[in-house]
Amino acid sequence: MLLTGSFYPGKIGEMDPSFSFTAFLGPSRIASGDLATVLSGVKPHFDADPGAPLLVFEDQTGRQVDFCLEGTVAEVVARAAPAPPRTGPGRPKLGVVAREISLLPRHWEWLERQPSGASAAIRKLVDEARVTHEAADRTRVAMDATNLFLTAMAGDLPGYEEATRALFARDRVRFAEKVGAWPADIRDYALLLSAELA
Repeated sequence: MLLTGSFYPGKIGEMDPSFSFTAFLGPSRIASGDLATVLSGVKPHFDADPGAPLLVFEDQTGRQVDFCLEGTVAEVVARAAPAPPRTGPGRPKLGVVAREISLLPRHWEWLERQPSGASAAIRKLVDEARVTHEAADRTRVAMDATNLFLTAMAGDLPGYEEATRALFARDRVRFAEKVGAWPADIRDYALLLSAELA
């Protein structure tokens, strides 16, 4: 059996409202786009056959997400919509949100000596790390997303293990070769997710 999971009601958890999604019915891609578009595309298939092998993936992470598809399309979309942003400490109007981090005493001592303050120093360090590691981070995210998708959709396909080895070796040419004979929609989505491989 190609799909080992099924589409069932569940909680989506926190989700970035800018994320896009792709839905599959078996090996066929049936919808892509924002949350409302994809759920509207999936709902008729669920209504026709609640046991149909429907799977939905976040395009940015490759993570499979589950939705409660009972009720009207409007009800389904409303239930799945991301929760409003948290309010509390910080400066939310400026996009600054307070969260707890744990540091060793030597880290706090260093931060307290910074002329701009601890928060500004941490923001500067994070921005510098983002620039320094941007390419590596994109590659890691692409590998993780592709692997999650392959695990859910391609485990029984020929060449799966070789494709996975090529993915983690960051060998784009060999990866494309190994997925080349797969069903077109699975192959194309796997190549899309892995596009950032270095």
